[in-house]
Amino acid sequence: MMKPAVLLLHIDCAQLWPWSTGAIADGNLDRAYQLALEVRALRIARGETPVGIKIGFTNRTIWPLYNVHAPIWGTVWDTTVHQMQGESVASISGLCQPRIEPEVVFGLRHAPGPNPSMQQLFEAIDWVAPGFELVQSHLPDWKFVISDTAADSGLHGQLWIGQKTPVGDLASDAQGLTDCLAQAKVELFCNDVKVHDGQGANVLDSPLHALFHVCQVLAACSGGPELAAGDVITTGTWTDAPPIKAGQTWRAMFDFTPAQIGLTIK
Repeated sequence: MMKPAVLLLHIDCAQLWPWSTGAIADGNLDRAYQLALEVRALRIARGETPVGIKIGFTNRTIWPLYNVHAPIWGTVWDTTVHQMQGESVASISGLCQPRIEPEVVFGLRHAPGPNPSMQQLFEAIDWVAPGFELVQSHLPDWKFVISDTAADSGLHGQLWIGQKTPVGDLASDAQGLTDCLAQAKVELFCNDVKVHDGQGANVLDSPLHALFHVCQVLAACSGGPELAAGDVITTGTWTDAPPIKAGQTWRAMFDFTPAQIGLTIK
């Protein structure tokens, strides 16, 4: 099994793992999360601050493409989360085999507790925003088993958050927000050429369901973090995650908000 310090070194240096698929935690998902939590502790010890959670593989339509069968989670950091200002610029020099995902991001007004109802979750949300997560894999060609992705910090690289909308502007209760985001659509463009369409219903039937799911998973994870006031949670891609490279400009148009997001890669 790879040591947490070695895992972190590969993240810092954007290096591929020299181990084969499934070897990182002997294919054991619980063990993989414990490794990820040890990496999290190392990052905190060196001065990084957790600011929320990413949820991955919530889009069931892409499970067969990546040989996974369930969502995953990982930590997002003050060093990896960015607020977008118009057309923003992202450096990918520190990422390994990066890809881009258009997602919905929630910001929490207060902690929802370990086992909240859907309505309690809704009441804990402060704002909703479109965003891009830049994800990465330290196994060649994105070939892995799900335990690898958990140990690999949930494949998180960077999170870019677009214009925030107060949750009350979208819905008055949990069912309303569930339906609003499930029915919403996104168009993803690279250099002004549309490459993907997606819908919020792809994400466990609605991004609010993804948030509900991760609350349950975190409560069941030994040593797992609890969601807190001010946390950001990005809920998973609405489309496939295409590879990215320097020189590209990516835009996403979500129809639940008039504000499109744009990111130039360098």
